[in-house]
Amino acid sequence: MISDRAGNYLVNIAKEAILHFLETGEKLEIPEDYPIELDEKLGVFVTLNKNNDLRGCIGYAEPVEPAINATIDVAIAAAFNDPRFPQVTKDEFEKLDFEVTVLTEPELIAVAHPDQYFEEIEIGRDGLIIQKGYSRGLLLPQVATEYALNIESFLEHTCMKAGISADSWMDESCDVYKFQGQIFK
Repeated sequence: MISDRAGNYLVNIAKEAILHFLETGEKLEIPEDYPIELDEKLGVFVTLNKNNDLRGCIGYAEPVEPAINATIDVAIAAAFNDPRFPQVTKDEFEKLDFEVTVLTEPELIAVAHPDQYFEEIEIGRDGLIIQKGYSRGLLLPQVATEYALNIESFLEHTCMKAGISADSWMDESCDVYKFQGQIFK
């Protein structure tokens, strides 16, 4: 994945991107001095918390942009475009905790029977993406540990995030992917 130095840089650039947008209404330009390893295309999520409660979380599950670009984009989206929350205000900016999760490429879990998911998924290591038709839900690896979910409830919550019934993970028409995340705070 990426070095701690690069990960910490992403946390700082996420903060800068949000503050710059708050002050100017414009997207932050990519600095010239960023670690070169952040040119790699990686999945990235930015999570904002306030008083230990979720305040915004948006990301790219797939490696579609260089990590530096993706982080700036999703930081702004987490602060201003997460439909679950009002836009972040300047007054609350200092009260936010910032987290950047860099993702491995999602891997389809191929199983002959849904019971095999219990052998393939590890709580605390794996995040999940569940897709059925046009519905798709994603939960980061840390969600399962933060909410003390077991594998079955993690699968169920990911289905609900996709807007499908909680037991859809048992359906053959449902694809389950796993990925790992490197978390920086």
